[in-house]
Amino acid sequence: MNILNQKRPEKNLSRILSKNSGRNSTGKITIRHQGGRQKRYYRQIDFRRDKTGVAGRVVAFEYDPNRNVHLALVHYSDGEKRYILSPIGLELGKIVVAGLEVESNIGNALPMSKIPIGMPIHNVELHPGRGGQIVRGAGTMATILAREGGFVHLKLPSGEIRKVRENGMATVGQLGNQAWKDTPIGKAGRARLLGRRPSVRGTAMHPGSHPHGGGEGRSGEGLKSSKTPWGKIARGLITRKRGKYSDRYIISRRKKKGRIK
Repeated sequence: MNILNQKRPEKNLSRILSKNSGRNSTGKITIRHQGGRQKRYYRQIDFRRDKTGVAGRVVAFEYDPNRNVHLALVHYSDGEKRYILSPIGLELGKIVVAGLEVESNIGNALPMSKIPIGMPIHNVELHPGRGGQIVRGAGTMATILAREGGFVHLKLPSGEIRKVRENGMATVGQLGNQAWKDTPIGKAGRARLLGRRPSVRGTAMHPGSHPHGGGEGRSGEGLKSSKTPWGKIARGLITRKRGKYSDRYIISRRKKKGRIK
């Protein structure tokens, strides 16, 4: 694990992140349990890795309050500075580069057609030129299993195997901070600073606020199926649209988590 530098984010690569507090453009709350977080700065991260052929040196590792993975600050030889996601094994002073004919070293970005089969990658482009869209969370990685007809077969962190165009860019290595899931939040005050407001049980409300509300004493949800505050079925109702256009690229779907017996 790399030691994080205690420094303010680069001024030219950060801006104040506006607060929405779960409200839409009209001011109505559309997402509950949000609000009250600390002031944050959004870091502009180089997901495209389109600075090809220019070597950059890693000068710092920084915390990002907007994501669970740490960032690496890279100073390029032409004077430009950029943030990239920090993979395991990247160290201070290491040289990273992006391009079509670069080596498959940790932190380098190159087309998936040039990356050896079985090597861990992250920040994968689904559409060439659009920038990395998947495999960007802490501790995650994808693996190239095969190549066929202009596509690579990728095994994703969820266990899903899908086709992705081989001329899309990806960065070599597994992302760091993999212990993020095991870190306890510590206290309720930290949740409030992160913008998470308390979640109240529906059975604790009055019947005007929730279908589960009302009754004498601890009444529970009742005999009917569980409902949302707006009366929709809360468990088992399928809301995902079927037949998404990109489903044809899925070779093997992710494994469903079974109930522990």
